[in-house]
Amino acid sequence: MSPEKVSFTEEKATLLATLYGRALDARSAQPILGDHLAAEAIERIDHDFRETGLDAKMASAVALRARFVDGWVAGFLAAHPDATVLHLGCGLDTRVYRMDPPPTSRWYDVDYPDVVELRRRLFPERPGHEEIGTSVTDLAWLEQVPADAPALVVAEGLLYYLDPAGGAALMRAIVDRFPGGGFVFDALSPLGLRLQRLNRPVRKAGATMHWAIDGPGALQAIHPGLRCVEAVSAFDLKGVERLSATHRAVMAIIKVVPALKRTAVFYRLEF
Repeated sequence: MSPEKVSFTEEKATLLATLYGRALDARSAQPILGDHLAAEAIERIDHDFRETGLDAKMASAVALRARFVDGWVAGFLAAHPDATVLHLGCGLDTRVYRMDPPPTSRWYDVDYPDVVELRRRLFPERPGHEEIGTSVTDLAWLEQVPADAPALVVAEGLLYYLDPAGGAALMRAIVDRFPGGGFVFDALSPLGLRLQRLNRPVRKAGATMHWAIDGPGALQAIHPGLRCVEAVSAFDLKGVERLSATHRAVMAIIKVVPALKRTAVFYRLEF
């Protein structure tokens, strides 16, 4: 089987960095996430992953963030085994395989058509799992998803790349369509958005982030049905002792400066 050639640019290229981070973690002596499908996938892609700007020291942070979101997803599926999961901007994430959702649920991975086509060549089919190739802000794709069950929207590494108006319209459309559910995602504050060029993989990809979220109130203002139930700084995730000494030192400084601590936050919403 010949390697898959990829030519992603800008925000699409960042999916290669996060895939590489999960693969490096899986290959480490003590994996945090243990995403062996990611490790297999990079062997089948014709790309110099060193160009992503991500290295082994940063891989632990990628794995910690993914593990944290996985925990929220697992909690929702345990409470709602009949849920519909909308994994938006899924990239080459193997979350559906890590979660192994119950057969009573439905899982949709949604991303650009060329990303979805690559996913189909890299990863196996599984029951209850479908993929939709589209821009997430082209709301017509929602018509392909039955609206008869609680919906969990997973959007790790996505919202800050969206146009703010388009992102808010997407959230409103989902809340209006489904009988209830939740959102789990990470977001940047206005200061975090201004500091985006300090993120080496983003800079290497030539990507630009557009949407800053200034706390839970800004999210709840999008739709009256939304309520924020958890907001966790990315600098407070469990497992920071697994990060490099340099990374831990930077985080220690950030954690004592409130404005910096709020630059990157994980949110869990309900509706």
